[in-house]
Amino acid sequence: MSNLPEVLWLSTSPSFSRFEQPLMRYLSNQISIAQWEYLQSPDEPASLDAAMVLLQDCLKSHNRPIHLIGHSTSGLLGLYYTRKYPERVKSLTLLGVGAHPHVDWQAHYYSLLQLLNCSRQIVLAQMVSSIFGYQNNYNTKKLIQVLERDLTTSISPHSLFQRVSSTPGGVEVPLMVCGSKDDVIIDPHALKGWLNWLKEGDVLWECPQGHHFFHYFYPQQVGRQIIKFWQALSLKKSNIKSGLVA
Repeated sequence: MSNLPEVLWLSTSPSFSRFEQPLMRYLSNQISIAQWEYLQSPDEPASLDAAMVLLQDCLKSHNRPIHLIGHSTSGLLGLYYTRKYPERVKSLTLLGVGAHPHVDWQAHYYSLLQLLNCSRQIVLAQMVSSIFGYQNNYNTKKLIQVLERDLTTSISPHSLFQRVSSTPGGVEVPLMVCGSKDDVIIDPHALKGWLNWLKEGDVLWECPQGHHFFHYFYPQQVGRQIIKFWQALSLKKSNIKSGLVA
């Protein structure tokens, strides 16, 4: 794929694809962007490694580094890929990914399911409120169905019997981390854990509200910050080139 655009949006949770579209549309008006999707069969075990191999197959023939962006588990895949192949990544933008990057909504769900003596549906309804904010009964039922699909199709490594953890750390390439002040999945404390790993030029930005899918509710506000980050990188690169020529 030698004709890849400047930005590749990683999508490993097809159930959540609709929530990515508003920000993708906003960004596509200002920069060339494509979506890379990993579709896992319900019969297959969750595997970040398998997704990593396919992503590398996609990018290995691309003749220049590319901006990667991903939300939650998709961002985790981007983080793993960037650490393994930094020479292929121009920058990494993470949405709703904490300094302990394995933490996602499923980790919270399985912990609650184990802790609370109530039905799966009640726990999922609680997760809808945590992820999306207050919803009426109709929307709650629809969003429970979305979460149920994600439990069977996402590459999230968590299960009822196992919660996976990882050691925090940064990346070699320019990094932007975005979150929301009212996100209870990746709360401000989890987000600010990145401050220990940010380099000069890296960005940590919080949306005032929007919960875990803040980029769905506020695509323009989030998009402006991401474009600003990419533009700063381009300006820095241009200044370096000008200095070399001079």
